[in-house]
Amino acid sequence: NVTLECTWTGNQNKLPNLPGYWRKDGQERPDSHVTVELKNDQYNIKVEFARVAWHSRPTPSCVFIKTRCHLSFPVPQIGEKRDKPIVSYLRDFVVMTCKMDNKHPEPSTWTWFKDNGTEKEQITVDVTPGHYEIINEKDEKTFKTKLKMRDLSDADSGVYYCGAVYPIGISMSRMELKVISFMEPVKPFLYILVEVVVLVAAVLFYERSQSKKSNTEGTPQGDAKEAEESNSVRQRKA
Repeated sequence: NVTLECTWTGNQNKLPNLPGYWRKDGQERPDSHVTVELKNDQYNIKVEFARVAWHSRPTPSCVFIKTRCHLSFPVPQIGEKRDKPIVSYLRDFVVMTCKMDNKHPEPSTWTWFKDNGTEKEQITVDVTPGHYEIINEKDEKTFKTKLKMRDLSDADSGVYYCGAVYPIGISMSRMELKVISFMEPVKPFLYILVEVVVLVAAVLFYERSQSKKSNTEGTPQGDAKEAEESNSVRQRKA
């Protein structure tokens, strides 16, 4: 059962009471006509719809004299939200999942969409056989749907939506898929390795140049010292 309530603050006249009634699907409900009293500067009217089924598509409205207020039944919201993108690899496969808590009514079906940049394009399994597979399941706690994609390519990257379909509307959930190459995760390490190799090579080159310079500067001094020692030996012998 669903109980609906309308509250109206009224117009400038603020009459002590006025007639009110309910409409459903454009038709008045004769049993809902009441005289509504002004309380706390507002008018209030209630009605109960017995055994409202989700497939009944009710469009109720309440009426105070010539003032009408439309009510709507929101669709259940998919509880699981994904902030970070799903990452998979080229030529690999991926499974994206949407769940609806079973405290909500069961969806009549599920559907999947991909954002093509201008609109949501519905995914159909028979367009590219073998590439897409949609699996709808339910257990003791949840209703869920899975979109499985095989042989991923760069074109599969993008934003996807799963939709829990009810007669009164579709509840949507957004997720993003990023398809990368297997080399993508190791690129930062390769950059670091190249920087280390360049740094080590620069250090070795600098040390080698310094060593050559030292040897070049030390050779004349060594020759002079050897000549001096040789002359000293000759003098002693003489």
